[in-house]
Amino acid sequence: MSHSGDQAETLAAAYLERQGLQVVERNYRCRQGEIDLIMREKDTLVFVEVRLRTNAKFGGAAESITQQKQGKILQTARHYLAGQRKLPQCRFDAVLLGGLDDDTIEWLKNAFTE
Repeated sequence: MSHSGDQAETLAAAYLERQGLQVVERNYRCRQGEIDLIMREKDTLVFVEVRLRTNAKFGGAAESITQQKQGKILQTARHYLAGQRKLPQCRFDAVLLGGLDDDTIEWLKNAFTE
């Protein structure tokens, strides 16, 4: 991952922690794909896709989460959940950054569903 990608994930994690979420895992990887952040909000496990877009010319950050990318995230989440003793409530969020600062963060709860 690029240095700016790491910075974006760190910014997103810190932002979500200030909103009351707790980091469970960062960069969870399996054969199916990768999930940037897995967080907990009370009893809900939140799978977070972080997107950094400094150039809106090719569509914004939200448009970059394609159906194919969503499918990979869902498969990766299933893989992660298979290792859990108790199946928690789950949600898929996206954190969109227009740059590497807090001023441009957009948090989309329930960005997509299964």
